[in-house]
Amino acid sequence: MDRSKQIIRTSVVGIVTNVLLAGFKALVGLLAHSVAVILDAVNNLSDALSSVITIIGTKLSVRPADNKHPFGYGRVEYFTAIIIAVIVLTTGVTSLVESIKKIINPTEPDYTTVTLIVIIAAIVTKLVLGWYVRRQGKKLDSDALVASGSDALFDAVITLATLISAGIMLIWNVSLDGYLGALISLLIIKAGIEMLASPINQLLGAKVSPELIHAIKTEVSAVEGVQGVFDIILHGYGPNLSIGSLHVAVQDTMTARQIHSLTRRITEMMMANHGIIMTVGVYANATGDDKNARLQKDVVQTLARQEHIIQVHGFYYDESAGSISVDVVPDRSVTDDAAFVCLLLEQLKAAVPGIPVSIVIDHNYSD
Repeated sequence: MDRSKQIIRTSVVGIVTNVLLAGFKALVGLLAHSVAVILDAVNNLSDALSSVITIIGTKLSVRPADNKHPFGYGRVEYFTAIIIAVIVLTTGVTSLVESIKKIINPTEPDYTTVTLIVIIAAIVTKLVLGWYVRRQGKKLDSDALVASGSDALFDAVITLATLISAGIMLIWNVSLDGYLGALISLLIIKAGIEMLASPINQLLGAKVSPELIHAIKTEVSAVEGVQGVFDIILHGYGPNLSIGSLHVAVQDTMTARQIHSLTRRITEMMMANHGIIMTVGVYANATGDDKNARLQKDVVQTLARQEHIIQVHGFYYDESAGSISVDVVPDRSVTDDAAFVCLLLEQLKAAVPGIPVSIVIDHNYSD
């Protein structure tokens, strides 16, 4: 079963569970003539909304690419997660307001045997449902499912806190309902903000995980003919598709046909292993013992000895113009690129006297 079908199946479980729980509460409420229990049943129907939103978002996200959206609709999942996170935030804020009201005007709880049975059944059901949906969300890398599962868990925790505070009130005559509710509400608000952060960061262009970057470098470096992997840049278009680019260093003696074969193998591997549409650029490493190779060695070694430099690559000697260009990746402490380039050029005057050098500052987008 593919990822989208698993997400939908998990969401259907959430809908069915909430509908059955709502039906159970409504039946008990009608038999016991309890308006509170009936209203709680209606609340369970609204809880199914997050699962419905997840299904709609998943269905939209797998729509095929078209002229308006050539990379598909995968990012719809992030908007789905944002909507559910807002629902969680709203729950937390509403609960906080009600808790503050109870702190100002505490009331003594009034529970019957029927309501206690309904509450305990709801707590157990919601805890199991929330745990299952949240676990599936993490397994399937679905922020929407994680948020939906958290919504169910928070609902159970709020109800459990109310039950505990009621017990404390009945046994010791101490009202903690409002204070306990306020504390849990603040935790829910904090969690809701954290839920918002993940999909928003994805839409803004979050940094790619170090594990994925390491995997890409390892796999590409293992391709015969590759002498280095540089400049990895990735843009996510949903959990199943990314667009990216990288450079590989190869010997300058390779033919165009050999380079074509190498880059084709890399692009096919990236799509098969990671769902990445990868563009591969090429840097030519000088071989032999000619002037080109000696200049490359002198420039790279001189720059590599400088402080705040993480990587040096992309050396190119233009014989017709008699000039050199090279790429440098500085660390995060370098904030003034122009001043840093001037400093490096001064260091290179002794290494390659009389030869114009162009230094390109590459920013680290992945490591």
